Amino acid sequence: MGNTRNSYSKTDPDATFMHMKEDHMRNGQLKPGYNVQIAVNSEYITGVAAFSNRTDSGTLQPFLRQLERQHRQKYQTVVADAGYESLDNYRYLEGNGQISFIKPINYETQKTKKFKVQIGRRENMHYDEQENCYICADGRKLHFRHESAQLDKQERFHTMAYYRCENCVNCPQRQACCKANDDKPKEINVSTELLRLSKESQDNITTQEGIQLCVNRSIQVESAFGVLKNDRKFKRFLMRGKTNISTELYILCLTYDLKELWSKCNAGRLQTHLFSVQKE
Repeated sequence: MGNTRNSYSKTDPDATFMHMKEDHMRNGQLKPGYNVQIAVNSEYITGVAAFSNRTDSGTLQPFLRQLERQHRQKYQTVVADAGYESLDNYRYLEGNGQISFIKPINYETQKTKKFKVQIGRRENMHYDEQENCYICADGRKLHFRHESAQLDKQERFHTMAYYRCENCVNCPQRQACCKANDDKPKEINVSTELLRLSKESQDNITTQEGIQLCVNRSIQVESAFGVLKNDRKFKRFLMRGKTNISTELYILCLTYDLKELWSKCNAGRLQTHLFSVQKE
């Protein structure tokens, strides 16, 4: 089945059993399906592919390579939602000279009140760059202890940094900060490379360009999926096998692009690429 799959359908070996949004029996039944990815540029679908990998993060690199082969050039900026964040994807984009506009997994969660009161999380601690330590809610320092190299699923090494509190005895924030029942000092571990690349991506999406690109990703990509699935009622493939269902996808996306071209011609919007961000 390969490293990215743990199941397949006997009636369609290319399909993987997945949880579907259309769960009419409401019992979480697994059904054979494909993870369909689309690329949208200037409101047109410029690429489409179906994967047996259930996770979005595992489809980003092969999809970008497919787009590069088909278009004979690569996109300089890659905009994606939080489901595509991973250290391997960040490494790929950096090594390929592409700018990442991937939203970190906990980007929206960090804005919630529930997240902000979790004082034991690294994100809610102040980092002292000069002393290379984190400062907890009680003002105590979590000093750097050591680093270790760990092997990930892609058989690539990444560095983990470990920090430990100087002393947690009689700390009034102990119960809210640490789950351990004993007086063992608070410890946190940080993937230094993932933290660096994630921060760069987060800095990119908070710029004016990044805000506009993320807004357009929500408008253009989600709109394309909505039209295909709801307006066109395309929620199930008519054939089996990756080759056959890919043909279905290409025909469907071609009709979408023709309709989009017709709409833009009528509205006089042929030269428009991005929607402007409305100011409050």
